[in-house]
Amino acid sequence: MTDFEPRNLLLFGATGTIGIHILQAVLAARDQFHRVAVFTSPATAAAKKDLLESWKETKRLEVLVGDLQDEDAVQKAYEGIDTVISALGRGAIALQIPLIRLADASPTVTWFFPSEYGTDIKYSPASAHERPHQQKLKVRHYLENQVSNLAHTYVVTGPYADMYIRCAAGRDAGGWDVSTRTATLLGEDGKGRVSLTTMTDVGTLVVAALQHPAVAFNHALRVNSFTTTPAEIHAEFVRQTGGQPWNDVQYVSLPQLRERERVAWETDNPTATVFTLRRIWTEGGTLYENRDNEQIGEPPMQTLAEVIASEIKQSP
Repeated sequence: MTDFEPRNLLLFGATGTIGIHILQAVLAARDQFHRVAVFTSPATAAAKKDLLESWKETKRLEVLVGDLQDEDAVQKAYEGIDTVISALGRGAIALQIPLIRLADASPTVTWFFPSEYGTDIKYSPASAHERPHQQKLKVRHYLENQVSNLAHTYVVTGPYADMYIRCAAGRDAGGWDVSTRTATLLGEDGKGRVSLTTMTDVGTLVVAALQHPAVAFNHALRVNSFTTTPAEIHAEFVRQTGGQPWNDVQYVSLPQLRERERVAWETDNPTATVFTLRRIWTEGGTLYENRDNEQIGEPPMQTLAEVIASEIKQSP
C-alpha cells in the first residue's frame, strides 16, 4: 500500500483540546484532499455551531452529527472515507476499539490514526505498567492483533509544550506562572532534558504523516518540536520578562515527585495522572537517539522562544 494517497478524511474529536489543532492543520492543507469531514455529537455541533459553519463555508468542511457509540451512524460516516484520524480525549480512548473494528470492516477505510499524541506508551518495558497508559495499550493491541485490512500510524509527540510549562496540578507538579513570577522546576537542578511538542505542531506533524504514507504506515513516528530542560525554559522566561530574577523559584527532585505521585493515587486525587506523566518525563521518558521528523519531510516546528512568548502574551 505504499502508493496509497489519502484523499477523503474523517476526524473524531476534532474540536477538542488537541483535535482542534489537527483539524486546523488539515484545513490549512485543504486543497490536498477531496473530502474533509468531522464526526461530532449533537451537543458539540450546537455549542460550536458558528465555528463549524464558518469552516463549512470557507473550507468545505463536512459536519456529520451523531453518537460515537451508534455503530450505524459511524458506518454511514465511513462511507467513501479512506483515512480516519482520532483525537478523542483520555476519557474516551477505549471507545476507539469499536471505531477501529468498524473501520477494518469498511470497504473504503484504509488508514487509521488513533489518539496516541503525547507520552510514548511503549518507551521501555516499564511503560506497560504505567496507569495512564492502559487504555492506549489496549487500543494498540487491538490494532496490531485484531485487524485484517487496516493500516495504522501512531504519532508520538511527547508532552505538549504549551501544557508542560503551566502549573497543571498546582506548583507541586511543576510549571511556570507568569502573573506571579513563580516557577517550580522538575529535577533536582532543572537540567534534565525533556522532548516537547507544541499543540500547533501536533497538527503540522499529523499532516506531514498524511503526506508520507510509505514511511508512516504501521509505524510509531516519534516526533517533537524541540528538546530542552526546565532550566533553559526558565532562562527564556526570565529573558522575555525583562531579565530580572523571578519572585520564587523552587525545585522538585525525582524522589519528591514520586512521593507526590504516590499520595495522589492513594487519595484518588484527580491530578494523579499529571504527577505520573511528569515523573515519566523527568525520568527521561521522552528522549530518543533520533527523532522521526526527517522521515516525514522535516516540517517547520515552533521554537521554545515562540512558546514562551505566547504564554507571556496570554498571561493576565
